[in-house]
Amino acid sequence: MNQICKVLIVDDEILVRQGIKYVLDWEREGFQIVGEAANGQEALNSLQTLQPHIIITDIVMPVMDGEELTRLVKRDYPATEVIVLSSFSEFHYVRSTFQNGVADYILKPKLEAGSLLQVLQKTRERIPGLGAAAAGVQPEAAPQRLDALLSRMISGYRLQPEGEEFVKRQLPQDCFSFLGWETGPAGVTGADSNAATAGADNADNDADALAAITAAITGELERTVPGLVQFIIPGGEPNAALLLVNLQEEQWPALLQAVNMLAHALAGQEPELRMTLSRAFGSLSEVAAVYQESVLKLRQYRFFLPDQVLLVHDELPQREAQLPKFNLTQFTEQLKRQQLEEAFGDLHQHVDALSRQYDGDVFQFKSFLGNIIFNVTNQFSHLGELEEGKYGLFRAIDEAGSADGAVRILDHFLARVMELTSSAALTPGSNANMAKLLQYMEEHYAEPLSLTELARHFHFNPSYLSSLFTTYNQEGFKEHLNTIRTGKAAELLRAGEAPISEISSMVGYGDHSYFCKVFKKYTGLSPSGYRRQHYGQE
Repeated sequence: MNQICKVLIVDDEILVRQGIKYVLDWEREGFQIVGEAANGQEALNSLQTLQPHIIITDIVMPVMDGEELTRLVKRDYPATEVIVLSSFSEFHYVRSTFQNGVADYILKPKLEAGSLLQVLQKTRERIPGLGAAAAGVQPEAAPQRLDALLSRMISGYRLQPEGEEFVKRQLPQDCFSFLGWETGPAGVTGADSNAATAGADNADNDADALAAITAAITGELERTVPGLVQFIIPGGEPNAALLLVNLQEEQWPALLQAVNMLAHALAGQEPELRMTLSRAFGSLSEVAAVYQESVLKLRQYRFFLPDQVLLVHDELPQREAQLPKFNLTQFTEQLKRQQLEEAFGDLHQHVDALSRQYDGDVFQFKSFLGNIIFNVTNQFSHLGELEEGKYGLFRAIDEAGSADGAVRILDHFLARVMELTSSAALTPGSNANMAKLLQYMEEHYAEPLSLTELARHFHFNPSYLSSLFTTYNQEGFKEHLNTIRTGKAAELLRAGEAPISEISSMVGYGDHSYFCKVFKKYTGLSPSGYRRQHYGQE
């Protein structure tokens, strides 16, 4: 019998992984998804255990990207084939991965069943012992396997009559539900990006913790709910598990009680443990719908409800009233008028309410916070620290595992804005702070002072500093510096001690002829004429 082709999916976006898992009837085509990973390090840590024939990997991922993963796979597991997922903008990365032995690539915008299957079949031909299946020799009918059939049903495929009968015999009760648990933030396994060995050790520890939790949960349910049938759904997150439970409808209250007790008892041993229980359903034909509408929704709600150990579909908190749209125009006007306490106070209220909308869209929530940071940074572009740090903040919010974590990033940013605008940093419209600028110029006029140097000293954008001068002074930076220098030169000329050739350098002009030109422009007299006139008036 021909061996089935094992596939590992690697992508940092769970929706992409879900899309790949459910775009094909994998088993029917002679493939089996043996696992998934959120980055290259996770994938590398699982290769020894999963031993996939083919890896489908994204290119741009945190911790370890697809290019590095490909290089290490081809070095340590040369028989394993790699298929790269990419967008048009990442094609230069794809080119470099081909140098490391990539079998093929798929453009994400064209990721659909036909093209994916074609690339998989072509790649399978390269693998010794599997090529015959791809060449038209159909593998012998595999024995019925409950995990494969359930995965197919969750994907929305209808089973053949014999498959349906087999599943019903294995799951004979009249009530179903999904029970899920995870031992850490989604997509995180503790892998150390700086040391592969430490990452492997952490991954092993995570796997051991998950296995212990799984054994405790399944054992306790078997003890407290007699006759319960339970089956682990394969191919989940590395630090998570999903269980399909099958029981008599009248046993549902007992299951709820057992799950509640388990969640709170185990959370005392494993503080990061979080559990979810889907709604109950009475027919296997509802498996795909409940998975989409309850299981995946509960995972999304977890982002906004990170502290609740157990989320039960039918016992969710009351939904908050729909929020009015945030008044970004008013917020921007408050920033321009330096009304930061009012602006940030209104923002805090809105974000707090938004973070309690647990059924909200995670992407939109993160996008809103990122947009606020962009607008604030844009308004205070003269503060170089904010401009330089904004991309790191965008990335941190995008990687935040909870609404609370994302809000803390925003809070720290706003606090820093307040600090920078109320201390050493200058604020538009402040005469006292403008005086600091003018005083600095009075003290350093003899140096090769420029607008760029002054801006760097006060952590300002040069163009902003230029407009600040023209707004709050009758002359611009260069004109004001010339006023100071010619005034100091006039004092020295009146003192009558230093030669004129030396006075030009004493007040900051390296070119004597230029000094004479500027001095005459500002006083109406040449330096020598000014000195003669002064002596003539004595």
